[in-house]
Amino acid sequence: MTTTDWFMANHWWWRPGWTVGRRFYTWRLTFADQSDVHRYVGAHRDVLTPLPGLDLIPDQWLHLTMQGLGFTHEVDDYDVQAIIRTARSHLAALPPLQLTLPEVIVTPEAVVIPAQPAQDVVDLRRALRAAIAAVWPAVPESADGFRPHLSVAYSNSTGPAEPVQQAIENVTAAPATARITTADLIVIHRDRKMYEWETYAQLPLG
Repeated sequence: MTTTDWFMANHWWWRPGWTVGRRFYTWRLTFADQSDVHRYVGAHRDVLTPLPGLDLIPDQWLHLTMQGLGFTHEVDDYDVQAIIRTARSHLAALPPLQLTLPEVIVTPEAVVIPAQPAQDVVDLRRALRAAIAAVWPAVPESADGFRPHLSVAYSNSTGPAEPVQQAIENVTAAPATARITTADLIVIHRDRKMYEWETYAQLPLG
């Protein structure tokens, strides 16, 4: 199937448990200090800005989703602290990530950049899940189907994917690289059709 055959859909439908005002603990990689990533994403934002139906992600909110814990009102603070302590020792055994963001692709709800080597990100997520498993009898979210990526824009309506695909094909910017030295536990919300957060804990790799 090509982008001429399908439509993008609204990313901002309310998933189970989410409402305005809800806050959620989740592990993410963030890119606030990654100027090369900002350059590459910015080149794509430039061509996507004229298109309707997209919410473009500012540099401040660029992220790679790793592993959720749960809504803040449902998670005991003692457990959060225990998970952080355990995760700190797990992550100390892993080296910083040297990532490449080689291409931008269109998905049904977003424009994204897959991160490579994916296995390195998967290994980091596995370490975070192991830390959670040391505290809780069950780890939230599935261990399978994880595809590490950084989003450039979210679709906010139903519309054809072809114009989005054509726009990103006009970008000639060189792929980006990023050196990731921390994993962040953040408190996130989506009240304004953007994932915005405060950092709760930042744990070093290596």
